[in-house]
Amino acid sequence: MTYLAALLLIAAALCALMAGAWVVQQRTGNSGWVDTIWTFSVGTVGAVAALWPLADDAPHARQWLVAVLALTWALRLGMHIAQRSKVAGDDPRYAAYAQQWGADAPRRMFIFLQQQALGSIPLVFAIFVAAQFPSAELRWQDIAGFAILAIGIAGEAIADRQLRSFRSDPANRGQVCDRGLWRWSRHPNYFFEWFGWLAYPMIALSLSYPWGWATLLAPLFMYWILVHVTGVPPLEQQMLSSRGERYRAYQARTSVFFPWPPRSDA
Repeated sequence: MTYLAALLLIAAALCALMAGAWVVQQRTGNSGWVDTIWTFSVGTVGAVAALWPLADDAPHARQWLVAVLALTWALRLGMHIAQRSKVAGDDPRYAAYAQQWGADAPRRMFIFLQQQALGSIPLVFAIFVAAQFPSAELRWQDIAGFAILAIGIAGEAIADRQLRSFRSDPANRGQVCDRGLWRWSRHPNYFFEWFGWLAYPMIALSLSYPWGWATLLAPLFMYWILVHVTGVPPLEQQMLSSRGERYRAYQARTSVFFPWPPRSDA
């Protein structure tokens, strides 16, 4: 199987799985499951692609390492989103889209999820390319890639736990979480999610491996999505609507994405 053939198979698999996500969303009325299915889809297709043999040889150590990284990421994030969706119900972002689309919502949602599937191709292809680096021996870059993704997963899990703990306290109702990692970034969970995708360029980039440069699309795409499209903008708008001046004060002193000491606590 060539790299281009792998790209086509990855695209077909993601489109099929996100079509399944649309069916679940339509039948349950809970669009929160969309992100759960997306996460498990990216991780599973990525792990299968990582282990897929380009020759007749059995998967080598790097392929197994990358497959485990992809599945670990998917399990942690997917279970977190699933738990949140089970409790919180419909995702307000998707609900807003449905309200805006009106009677055409089912068709528009299907198209939107297919676009999401196609947009995820750089992520899965980065996993595939990193796993297929033309050397069976593990190198220091592989260990560094493992460390980067481990930090990303751990940081995102800590941020999620801190936010969940803050929200579970009735005394914090209507307040803005600015504790722990949330004191340094308004979206530390998004930052660590992005940071983890730097693992695959770390593993794959080499002057002797031209395909390795394709892995840079993964963190670039994830940054664009999180900071400019479906991550920060709708969430900031939602928080301004619900928290008002409290959130504006938080914005004034706290970095939007990259962790940084707050400008002022006043």
